[in-house]
Amino acid sequence: MRFFTRTRTGRVVLQLALPVFLLWLWWVTSENSTSYAYPPLSDVLEQLREDWMFDQVPTDLVPSLARFSAGYAIAVVAGIAGGLVLGLMPRVQRAAQPVTEFLRAIPPPLLLPFVIVTLGIGNGAKVAVIALGSVWVILLNAVDGVRSVDPVLLDTAASFQLSRRRTIWRVVLPAASPQIAVGMRTGLAVGLIMMIISEMQGSTNGLGYQVLAAQRSFDTASMFAGIIVIGLVGLLVNLGFVLAEKRIMRWYRGARGLLDENEAARPTARRRAAERRTANAAATRDTPSRVAPVHSHLRPTRIRHQEA
Repeated sequence: MRFFTRTRTGRVVLQLALPVFLLWLWWVTSENSTSYAYPPLSDVLEQLREDWMFDQVPTDLVPSLARFSAGYAIAVVAGIAGGLVLGLMPRVQRAAQPVTEFLRAIPPPLLLPFVIVTLGIGNGAKVAVIALGSVWVILLNAVDGVRSVDPVLLDTAASFQLSRRRTIWRVVLPAASPQIAVGMRTGLAVGLIMMIISEMQGSTNGLGYQVLAAQRSFDTASMFAGIIVIGLVGLLVNLGFVLAEKRIMRWYRGARGLLDENEAARPTARRRAAERRTANAAATRDTPSRVAPVHSHLRPTRIRHQEA
């Protein structure tokens, strides 16, 4: 069992075992199916190849990802900025708490009719729905992260007379970044859900639109193919976020002793740069200094000048 937990290959095999088993089970149980509600997996894979490799990628997949990226970016910026303001200003946080709690309690899908009425059915409305659905979990986690910063760190920054901006950038944000990362990862899933929901109302393209159109035409093979694509998009987006978080938050996991043996033995970019600087300094110190030779023809001139 140590192979599946200590080695990278073993962890990959362990993670792929259940999906492969479920696909095999689906293939076996649906092989001779004649029900339109449960099509054979071979038909679903054939429809997946015909629709999404790669005819509908530029017309449906790319616009969905563009809208999701814009909405999620707006939610991240607004959530972190609002979290800093509310976390660093307790009076503002107490004044805004009733409003934030009221808006947070509203399920994000219920915002869709309001956004359609106010902004229409264009891409701007879909981006707004994604941003409104994702911003609250990021905002609340950012507030909790900022308010949980160790007061000793703030006192130390004040003793070094750091400016307000440098204190936020150098002390508050790094200390609150683990909690902010949790909110960003949760907001990632909420944003994907809101992307699909927004494309099912008043849209002419996108992943959600294609799944809904296939369901309304009783084309269940295309519907399952679209659902598989949505799941793969969510899996890849989450995997990319996890990899980026591991790289950016490596210092935090190292301080907590959460690094595995391979990560602990792998030097960081900052440590490699420090080792290069140390090696260059040692080489410079060990190199004998070159003293410019004294030209003999200058000595008589100096002597004659002294005699004169």
